[in-house]
Amino acid sequence: MLTSRSKEKKVNEITRSLFKRIKKPHDVIFFSLNEMKNFIRKIGLFNKKAKNIYNLSILLIEKHDGNVPKCMNKLKDLPGIGRKTASVFLSHVSEYPVFPIDTHIHRMMFRWELSNGKNVKKTEKDAKFIFSKKNWKKLHLQIIFYGREYSPSRKWNLKRDIIYQKLVNNNLLKKNYQKGKSSKSSGVKEDDIVEEAF
Repeated sequence: MLTSRSKEKKVNEITRSLFKRIKKPHDVIFFSLNEMKNFIRKIGLFNKKAKNIYNLSILLIEKHDGNVPKCMNKLKDLPGIGRKTASVFLSHVSEYPVFPIDTHIHRMMFRWELSNGKNVKKTEKDAKFIFSKKNWKKLHLQIIFYGREYSPSRKWNLKRDIIYQKLVNNNLLKKNYQKGKSSKSSGVKEDDIVEEAF
């Protein structure tokens, strides 16, 4: 809920302090909305996020006995919770088959030409079709960490991007940024290279 348009480092700093005060939804209602805003004011969209935390906590108390539901549809009905947040939560607390798609995975799937990049819903569908279900949870995290470190959206160094290089060397990419030529099929599948890399 807090990470949208905010740096993860700052969110982690804030949550360390916030979670000392708030352990469960019932704790939230003892603070005013302005106090909640002050807790998180150093991150983007803090006004909206504070309202979402407040309203979500009330809904959890009134409709779910203070517990976070482990159902995709019920989670998505909560304020400030979209499909990605619900998927990340479910991947950690349930056996529900999810493949959370964040900006890093969306970028990597497009860069590796495993999805067309039109929207995250399509990227999620493609990822679930391409990769083995048993690997979804770990691949989600691995691709995020890989994307941040070796294949960022800015200052992308092709030589450091090992997976991209493997795809290029096996002529699996239509857009060959390094050699400037069209790819030809080599009999090796892109998803095999990506999944083996992790």
